[in-house]
Amino acid sequence: MREDFIWNARVYYEDTDAGGIVFYANYLKFFERARTEWLRASGVNQQQLTQEFEVMFVVKATAVDYHAPARLDDELRLTVVVEKLGRASVQFIQEAWCGDRLLVSGKIKVGCVGATSLRPAAIPDVILAKISV
Repeated sequence: MREDFIWNARVYYEDTDAGGIVFYANYLKFFERARTEWLRASGVNQQQLTQEFEVMFVVKATAVDYHAPARLDDELRLTVVVEKLGRASVQFIQEAWCGDRLLVSGKIKVGCVGATSLRPAAIPDVILAKISV
């Protein structure tokens, strides 16, 4: 069964382009914020990752499809679903909705890397336990 984490965001003027719709790249920002809030809700603090475990998550790949536009003042519902959890990576399915309209869907892969080396690193076991599906 699919379990979505949901985070809501409002579209502000700064998120829109000259045509008054959300600039396409800003959906990646919305997705990033939703993943951060998903981590926080899972009991994972990103600063703790860096300070205590000397690792951090970085985006490795994105594939995004745009279905419909959002506009100024729209309230977005952003979903986060773990599609695949690896030893050093997490693949997510994320969507942006406005009411019952699917606006954007994406597949985002993040990798765990050493905080100073930026080389792939295993996700610490204590963190894996918190984010396992």
